[in-house]
Amino acid sequence: MENECAQLNDENLKLIGLELMFCTPEKCNNENGLTAIELARKLNIPTETVKKKLKILFDKKIIRVTGINPKYWKFDDFQFQKMDENDEVYKLLCNFENVDFSQYFEY
Repeated sequence: MENECAQLNDENLKLIGLELMFCTPEKCNNENGLTAIELARKLNIPTETVKKKLKILFDKKIIRVTGINPKYWKFDDFQFQKMDENDEVYKLLCNFENVDFSQYFEY
């Protein structure tokens, strides 16, 4: 329970999840998704932190990985829609307070 409460307030996890959620093929250097290093640079978060957060999202089955070296990460919309609405990670990613959507879309 303590781990889930920590995830509920985890801004890095939210940033990474939202970045992958709104990542389009036009924004990626590779059609398979983004690497941990690309995410770290884009979000200005240490690579090791990004890798830990990717593991959490992967364990929740809402992101997929392709490749070995490098690993490409991609959001899985279908699995996200199947998530329990009471899951703390689901709640975190659906909480759009203080989210600047202009960074994900070009108007």
